[in-house]
Amino acid sequence: MKNKIKLDSLPKHIAVIMDGNGRWAKSQGAARVFGHKNAIKAVRDTTEGCAELGVEYLTLYAFSTENWKRPKLEVNALMQLLVATISKEIKTLMDNDIKLTAIGDIASLPKSCQRELAQAMETTSKNKRMTLVLALSYSGKWDITNAVKQIGLKCESGELKAENITSEIIENHLSTSGIPDPELLIRTSGEQRISNFLLWQMAYTEFFITDTLWPDFRREHLYEAIVSYQTRERRFGKTSEQI
Repeated sequence: MKNKIKLDSLPKHIAVIMDGNGRWAKSQGAARVFGHKNAIKAVRDTTEGCAELGVEYLTLYAFSTENWKRPKLEVNALMQLLVATISKEIKTLMDNDIKLTAIGDIASLPKSCQRELAQAMETTSKNKRMTLVLALSYSGKWDITNAVKQIGLKCESGELKAENITSEIIENHLSTSGIPDPELLIRTSGEQRISNFLLWQMAYTEFFITDTLWPDFRREHLYEAIVSYQTRERRFGKTSEQI
């Protein structure tokens, strides 16, 4: 499948909704956290696969604002796993020249997670091959609401007039400011929804939905998604003849 990919028309930014960890664990007769632990290989394989191809940005939906509603035991285990994984994977990021950054309500994460994340982001800050974006305690509605609040404060102070607000100004206040919108969204486990992820940014994103559960996702699945993306005609409201 990899040899079918056209390197001159790669998506610059791929976003992934990593779904199916719980179902994968259940199929193994294990607790949900077992699925999360076994998903790390999928994260590593997808990240390295994107970097090797030349994808510039990879955003992984790691923990949504809604995920806080899950059983406390699972949330605590996820947070501990996040700390351990970030620390363990710094070498992989450095070896592959990958910069780590994060979007979301990072202040709501446990202090240990915030420390590990800040350390990893600082360590990898000069890497240039690809940027890995972790969406943590993130939701699209949170992102837009936060941007509106910032813009509202500027209007209150007189720094900005309401009639001068443009889509560009809104984009500049989103947590993804400076990052191109994703051209391709991959969702695993067969679910056909975007689950409050990058709602503004995915206005023209192409979707690839696979029945594969996230712990089983590997480079071959990534390549399949990219090949599918490259067969699409992206018109952005125009007709085929105008492109």
